[in-house]
Amino acid sequence: MWRYLKSAFLVSVDVPSLGRVPVNALGAAAFVILGFAQPAFWLLGLAIEAAVVPALAFNPRFQKTVEARSLEISHADAEKKRQLLVQLLEAGAQQRLWGLAKKCNQVLDVYRSQQAEDYVVDSNDQALKNLEWVYLKLLVARHHLLSPASETEQSLEKKIAELDQDLRDGEETESLRQSKIATLNILKKRLATMRKKQQTLEEIESDLTRIDNQVDLILENATVQGKPQTISADIELASDLLGGSVFGDDESAIHELEQTYRRQKPKAQKETA
Repeated sequence: MWRYLKSAFLVSVDVPSLGRVPVNALGAAAFVILGFAQPAFWLLGLAIEAAVVPALAFNPRFQKTVEARSLEISHADAEKKRQLLVQLLEAGAQQRLWGLAKKCNQVLDVYRSQQAEDYVVDSNDQALKNLEWVYLKLLVARHHLLSPASETEQSLEKKIAELDQDLRDGEETESLRQSKIATLNILKKRLATMRKKQQTLEEIESDLTRIDNQVDLILENATVQGKPQTISADIELASDLLGGSVFGDDESAIHELEQTYRRQKPKAQKETA
């Protein structure tokens, strides 16, 4: 509710030559200034704000507007982070990603040409976006696995041994202990990934090829069948991307995007139900 009250207080309108102006906030500031000359203005301003702000904040239409604006900002921020991940890929990997995206758009164009219902197009658009996201994660993982390693197995083993010893000593606070345990788990995952690097690269390439073929099949079915079908984005990967250790320094960005897409996904499903 706090965000609705805050948005109601800062509500803005478009003013020619000035752009968006927070009229309510400016009005409140005016009452504060006038109150120094006549204190009664403070009471008047407080009464007006107490009536206007809650009335607007509790208005269902206003709340929907606030939620829609928040979703737009969240989506824009997520897209910016996604583009940063794309930019770190080498040219060949970017071309491969763009090729997949082009085929996904062709699928949607076919469905639109068949005058498919909006909920079918929206649902399939979400499914294809999910496949593109998995594809990008695979390319990012491969990028880090192929990049020169900043650490060796020996250096990771040394760090793990040192953390193990610190935890056995047990001289730190509980919060510090939990932090060290989390770090230790990450180091162990990184070491395991390093030890099976070639196997992981082969699994990633297999998964990339599988998604390429799946999208090709979806496009062929959409073109040949002539009847819009609901697309499934479920795919069982041979590679393990859940641990996060294959994403290197981009692990936090991947995690943040996962959380953002997870929040947006139920909304899309609800709209297409």
